[in-house]
Amino acid sequence: MNEILLAINVEELDEVGFLATSEELPGLLAQGRTLAETLEIAQDVARKLLESYREHGDNCPRY
Repeated sequence: MNEILLAINVEELDEVGFLATSEELPGLLAQGRTLAETLEIAQDVARKLLESYREHGDNCPRY
């Protein structure tokens, strides 16, 4: 799989941790205790979402 550049929105949660979403890839939602952990999880979720689009022959938003 090729690498892609994906805009990620990260917000710090009041309780603990961070939440990552992306307007470019609907369905991407990742939460972690640290920023690094959140971005790592977001990368994994994005990879799996894109693989799912390809496997099911669905139109992949932008990619």
